[in-house]
Amino acid sequence: MHSEGNELKRRKLSMNSKIMFLTFFIIAFSFFIAGSFVLGSMIKEREKEIGQRAMLVARTVANLPELKTSLQNENFGEASKKINQIVDEIRTINRAEYIVVMDMNRIKYSHPSKNQIGQISKSTDINAAFAEHYYLSKAKGEKGIMLRAFVPIMDENKQIGVTVVGYSLPTFSDFFSEYSNEILITFALSMLFSAFGAKALGMHIKKQIFGLEPHEIAKLYVERTETFNSMHDGIIAIDQDLKITIFNQKACEILGVDLEPSQCIGKRIEDVIPDTRLPEIVYSKKPVYDQEIFVNNHSILSNRIPISVDGQVVGAVAVFKDLTAFKKMAEELTGVKAYVQALRVQTHEYKNKLHTIAGLLHLGRTKQALEYLSQVSSQHDNVTKFLNERIYNENISGLLLGKIIRGQELGIKVTIDKESHFTRFPEKLDYHDFVVLLGNLIENAFDALIMANKDEKEIHISIDDRDEVLAIEVSDNGIGMTEEVKSQIFERGFSTKEKENRGIGLYLVKEIVKKGNGVIEVYSEPDKGTTFLITFNF
Repeated sequence: MHSEGNELKRRKLSMNSKIMFLTFFIIAFSFFIAGSFVLGSMIKEREKEIGQRAMLVARTVANLPELKTSLQNENFGEASKKINQIVDEIRTINRAEYIVVMDMNRIKYSHPSKNQIGQISKSTDINAAFAEHYYLSKAKGEKGIMLRAFVPIMDENKQIGVTVVGYSLPTFSDFFSEYSNEILITFALSMLFSAFGAKALGMHIKKQIFGLEPHEIAKLYVERTETFNSMHDGIIAIDQDLKITIFNQKACEILGVDLEPSQCIGKRIEDVIPDTRLPEIVYSKKPVYDQEIFVNNHSILSNRIPISVDGQVVGAVAVFKDLTAFKKMAEELTGVKAYVQALRVQTHEYKNKLHTIAGLLHLGRTKQALEYLSQVSSQHDNVTKFLNERIYNENISGLLLGKIIRGQELGIKVTIDKESHFTRFPEKLDYHDFVVLLGNLIENAFDALIMANKDEKEIHISIDDRDEVLAIEVSDNGIGMTEEVKSQIFERGFSTKEKENRGIGLYLVKEIVKKGNGVIEVYSEPDKGTTFLITFNF
């Protein structure tokens, strides 16, 4: 029995069956409600018609001359016999249940029940009729509810009696029996056409939902939601009305949204996160890949792609990562690489210097050796002291020191303007961004000087953040650029060097400047050199 119960639970009605049963129920219930109102209205109309007929018959009887003569001039026995003959014929013709004639003493001269003839009526609802009133009333009788017409019998402005005509009122069952064929035919035809319509509707809906049943759709929705929530990337999707359709848990964590993912669904994207830049994709219908943007005070790496169905853009989806962790990792890797490179350069440099000192000592020139050693130490200490005093971020000063040492190895003189001063970062930028920005500009200058055929190769760096403006200048006297090259240097993938993984450095510089609302200017002439000038307003 247990296994049979489980089997029944697993059996689910198809959507077509559910629509069919629901349609039958709605039509049956509608017929019941509508039928009740219609039958009620018909009963009221029939009641009105019966009341008019009863009053007409009662007036007709009350105005018969022979009936008036019998009531006034004949004895009860003769009068009753004659009146019964008259009203029985009228009752039969008009299909009344009864016609009762009474004199002013309330004695009944006619009645369907013979034992009631000659009896005095004790009914209270007849009193008004003996005061010359015409009216209708209802009363419960042996044959159901009766509608009675009361009419006074008048003779030359004098009342001599009362006529009462009664008709039985039809019930719901009477009306249903009377119109049963019409009702059954209408109901059957409605059910037939509704079954056809329900089946067509079910097939159309199922086609729209790729032949899936509702429970299958619910299962897919739950699985899709859990899949999105288990991903380590943030995912946000919107429809063409800019309403959120997907918002996973990781997106809430990365962007610092205090709502549950389910609470975001259905809301307009700008009401939850004003600066996602997803609406731009819906309007432009063009994807944007690997772009760093600043959303809700968080730096993210975003891929934003339009969603197309049958060639029409119906929304957009953004897949993004939090760049903080990646920047920390990149910084660690860059730091290790720079540290290894600096050690290698310093080892090479100090090895040469040790050879010089050793040679001087072998020649017995102790004084010259000490002077040389003091000079080398002083130069290193001066650079380090300058960077520590002028550049207040150790990551930036470490980067600049590493580039100076790197330049010495390459035979390139790297100088930093003595008026340089750096104390704070522009809004939305941090030292991670500046490591990438300065590092790429200086490396780009190294590349330009390596290819240059010059005796003196120089790179000049200036950083100044006074007067509410941060200005960064990196210039070299390398090979320079043509106007054509200069117009393309910030495009992703463009490079004049035939090596892999090129064409990304200056693109990243441009994106960082854009994120910080800065301005970048390039001055270059072939064989004379290049200058990059970047400014940020605080």
